[in-house]
Amino acid sequence: MQLRYFLPVLATLVGLAGTARADLRVVTTTPSLAAVVHAVGGAHAHVTSLSLPTQDPHFVDARPNLALELSKADLLVLVGLELEVGWLPTLQMASRNSEIQRGAKGYLDASTLVPVLEIATGKVDRAQGDIHPGGNPHYLIDPRRVAKVAAGLAVRMGDLDPSNRQAYAANAKSFLEKLAKWQRHWETVLGPLKGRKVVAYHHSLTYLADWLGFEVVIHLEPKPGIPPNPGHVARVIDLAKKHDVKLMIQESYFPTKTSELVVQKVGAKLALLPGGANFRGGESYLGFIDQCVKRLSAAVQP
Repeated sequence: MQLRYFLPVLATLVGLAGTARADLRVVTTTPSLAAVVHAVGGAHAHVTSLSLPTQDPHFVDARPNLALELSKADLLVLVGLELEVGWLPTLQMASRNSEIQRGAKGYLDASTLVPVLEIATGKVDRAQGDIHPGGNPHYLIDPRRVAKVAAGLAVRMGDLDPSNRQAYAANAKSFLEKLAKWQRHWETVLGPLKGRKVVAYHHSLTYLADWLGFEVVIHLEPKPGIPPNPGHVARVIDLAKKHDVKLMIQESYFPTKTSELVVQKVGAKLALLPGGANFRGGESYLGFIDQCVKRLSAAVQP
């Protein structure tokens, strides 16, 4: 929707919404972030995600109802590293909420809380595909980094809502203890993945590979964000056979037709990971990662 039509619609919606607020209102860009915020906020935070786990977070429609959510937000939490650059700035501007603009107290780029991998060096341009100069943004699949996000959230939410600062800190502590316990379990279950060579669809497994110790030998996309073409698919098949690849991994929001062809030709299995936590369906971050682990475990079984 063009911005000149978008703003009047939003103004009407905001007027109807009123100004009453019962809790700290937090809006996140992805459902996995929302699940982490919910774990930290508990009963004191009303949490909304702008996207669904079935959506590629690079591409989300900037609809008026999403800007309405931002207009009421006390805190905006984004993945950052330009993951949402194609749609979030439009929503921020349309929300007319000064509290959640870049640099404001109610704006939190979660990538600033974690060690980032694959920071670009040298010249970066669009000919290289969907490159993120500041680093790979797909860190929410790594529980070690999410632990740092949760700790940072507790601090920022406490700053915005001092009366519940202790509750946020206690919730974060409880979440981190559960996360550490589950992480040990997941690492045991996925021990057989360590040292494996795999094929990925998009350049989104960097942190998962760093955590679990497997190697992505090639991506089905010839460049990040560029759909596979026949010539590159043939190269993927040849390289996968050369390295005796038995597993391909991708998120479920990417198309599977070409992936299924590749695993058939190579004699491998395809592990489809959920695109994020089903937050609106009540799934927690722990539940999301556990689903990923179960699907990976099933795919590495003989």
